[in-house]
Amino acid sequence: MTGVRLVPEFRTTSTVVTVTGVLTLATYPRLRDGVLKFATDAPGCLIADIRGLDVTDAKLLSVFSAIATRISDWPGVSFALVSDRAGHRAGLKEQAVDRFVAVHPGVATAEAARDRVPRRRAVRQLAPSVAASRAARRFVGEVCAEWAVPGYAADAKLIATELVENAVQHTESSPLLRLELRRGVFSVAVSDDDPRPAVLRERLGALEPGLGLRLVAQTARIWGCSRSWGGGKVVWAVLARHAGGRGGG
Repeated sequence: MTGVRLVPEFRTTSTVVTVTGVLTLATYPRLRDGVLKFATDAPGCLIADIRGLDVTDAKLLSVFSAIATRISDWPGVSFALVSDRAGHRAGLKEQAVDRFVAVHPGVATAEAARDRVPRRRAVRQLAPSVAASRAARRFVGEVCAEWAVPGYAADAKLIATELVENAVQHTESSPLLRLELRRGVFSVAVSDDDPRPAVLRERLGALEPGLGLRLVAQTARIWGCSRSWGGGKVVWAVLARHAGGRGGG
């Protein structure tokens, strides 16, 4: 086998991705991008079981540090590796990967050690119509009230409006709006079925609908676009911490 194969198992509290094959310079991007796609919908913990992965060069194990760095901002799930192979563990230590990613001998051990900080999540499917952004703002307001974090409401409504309008105007999908709160960090994400990367437009005038890239960038602490395992994409934004945003652990 010269490629890599990723097989997911979707559990209640984690997504376990079994990785087999050979990690080479050529397969590095497929492994990285594949694991990142599964991270977008992981319930709170992402585990990569690499016991069946052969590695041609220990330096390539840095792919797992890159994955951990990419998902630290969003979706913010914990990430762990599973391997009982001495060569793997030596290589991970040599490349300092184990400083960023926990390494466990088995999946059960990795699940038992997962970060148990509670994550609040609310999801709403929206119709692909001009009324979608209004429905998104109403949903954000309701969720912020329910989670007792009213300080996030205004910024979250602005971000949700732009992301939803962007999905409606540039795709044929029914946008899925996802709000999450963990460790006082609030995020807004909108997924659609179109794999093309999102391009948030700049508002050209006062009558132009939408907030524009500049305001989105100013409002969010960080934002980006990630491919989802289902074949579409997720456009997400993480809001700056707010004094009234201590909910969700």
